[in-house]
Amino acid sequence: MAIHKDIHAYNAAQTAGDKRICDALSKAIDRHLPGAESKVWHRHPVWFLDGNPAVGYSRLKDCVRLLFWSGQSFDEPGLEAEGSFKAAEARYTSVEEISMKDLKRWLEKAIAIQWDYKNIVKRKGKLERLK
Repeated sequence: MAIHKDIHAYNAAQTAGDKRICDALSKAIDRHLPGAESKVWHRHPVWFLDGNPAVGYSRLKDCVRLLFWSGQSFDEPGLEAEGSFKAAEARYTSVEEISMKDLKRWLEKAIAIQWDYKNIVKRKGKLERLK
């Protein structure tokens, strides 16, 4: 599957080192989440499973952050809690830091373990487990 044109443009706009990280992440995510919808959402690349955000990445001041919306439930080393809901992140400053083996396992868990962010507003901030 080809990388979504807006994600391709996002990656292309990064510095050379960050572009390598973003390209590696987008290719791996597309490969391991073949049925996911991908787009730039809130100015960052995000992949959705059944309309629910699963994984995305963004350029921060000093790194590229990979974010899994349900990642705290993965119980995985290498992912750190982020925010007050169920998200977890990994941060990269070079493409060599990305473990494709870990990333593949995390993406498999993103399919198997999901919290319902799609309906969080309707439920007044309460998350419910989908899978």
